[in-house]
Amino acid sequence: MKKQAFNPYLPTYEYIPDGEPYVFGDRLYIYGSHDRFNGSAFCQNDYVCWSAPTDDLSSWRYEGVLYRKEQDPDYREGNCLYAPDVTIGADGRYYLYYTLDMTGIMAAAVSDCPVGPYRYLGKVHYENGTVVGENPDDIFQFDPGVLCDDDGRIWLYSGFGPKPKPDEAMRYGGRRMDGAYCMELLPDMLTVKSEPVCILPKLSNAKGTEYEAHPFFEASSIRKINGLYYLVYSSVWNHELCYAVSNSPNRDFHFGGTIVSNGDIGLSDYTMEHAANYIGNNHGGMVNVNGQWYIFYHRHTNYHSHSRQGCAEPITILPDGSIPQAEMTSCGLNGGALEGTGRYSTAIVCNLYSAKGAGYSSAAGKEREAHPALTQTGEDRMCNPDQYITNMTNGSAAGFKYFNLTETTEIEIEVQGSPGVMEIRDGRGKKPLCTIPFYESAEYRTYRGNITCNNPRAALIFTVETNGTVDFRSFTLR
Repeated sequence: MKKQAFNPYLPTYEYIPDGEPYVFGDRLYIYGSHDRFNGSAFCQNDYVCWSAPTDDLSSWRYEGVLYRKEQDPDYREGNCLYAPDVTIGADGRYYLYYTLDMTGIMAAAVSDCPVGPYRYLGKVHYENGTVVGENPDDIFQFDPGVLCDDDGRIWLYSGFGPKPKPDEAMRYGGRRMDGAYCMELLPDMLTVKSEPVCILPKLSNAKGTEYEAHPFFEASSIRKINGLYYLVYSSVWNHELCYAVSNSPNRDFHFGGTIVSNGDIGLSDYTMEHAANYIGNNHGGMVNVNGQWYIFYHRHTNYHSHSRQGCAEPITILPDGSIPQAEMTSCGLNGGALEGTGRYSTAIVCNLYSAKGAGYSSAAGKEREAHPALTQTGEDRMCNPDQYITNMTNGSAAGFKYFNLTETTEIEIEVQGSPGVMEIRDGRGKKPLCTIPFYESAEYRTYRGNITCNNPRAALIFTVETNGTVDFRSFTLR
């Protein structure tokens, strides 16, 4: 019997952001960066891979280490492996592209199978042997996206577009950071056939263009769908994954819209300060599994941006090629609402905010006494496979979407901390379905209440009233 699928889709001790999903054979593979629990920087671990059978997206398998930092000949202690991408070359082998830390230089590794092991192949370079990004007047490469097209031509996407700062050019060696770039590679998968061309503008170059409200920042991810080229990217506002569309792989891209925001900004009345969830950078890609398209993205935990986790949502590509913005949910890969019975970890929360709102995860970390967050106990990745919500203060809310509550009559919460009351609603602003009082306890205890909802696709929003702080570990539906 298949299990239910949740967000995050991997075990909650695993922190893999920047997810690039691909179907090879009958399995869905996820490639991404690799954060640490309570990490001190982005992407501190080696690349690993997970996969799931395409007919059961709840059953993820750890495939092991793909590639280690030390395999890059330029590795120095403390360097990190940033967001990678993978494609199959004309020779049938798998090519992994990446940047080592903030060098601005792209390298590739190769393997005979999707899960490796990958071996270092070399740096992306011009036909004269000069490495792309090596010279001061060259482009600064970052966050690769790669596509082996139907005609066998290979396209490599890259680029960086930070907000202008006086010392930006000096910081990155004077290299160009004008937005997203595209270049064609020769069949050796390393040699640049054509000069890099800027295809999406950064903030300072976007004024008066269709990208003015959503300029390019980073996170290039390319897919070819129904003959069109879709370039997914992170805008300079960080939280959103936008897309641009073209009939050509290297020119004439037009802004399409936002596919997903890790704060649901753009949906309902959520704003940067009052988001549906704590926001931060975002990166991901699209994949079709058995006729259904999904967008993969990541969320932020632990009061900062260095412990990010992969999530996914179904999306619809309309007949005109447009993609409506997806909503963050707890049931992304499940194929529908979650069951109205059983115990659910609060790790699957999709909306989390304080009485003051949410905003950036890093900003909440500077004011922890006012904000809840996802965390786990212990440093070991296998120490506690269940995350939980910590530090819910008065007015804090945790939202879970969606559940079939047509036959659910009872709900149980598992909390510890200060005394108070938990109000449970089917959506923001609605009357409580149930109000459950709880008492002061240094250990987790359970408390029950009765509910009647009869909604086959119900949201569950838990709001705390307390004079102190509360940790919220699970809820059970009966």
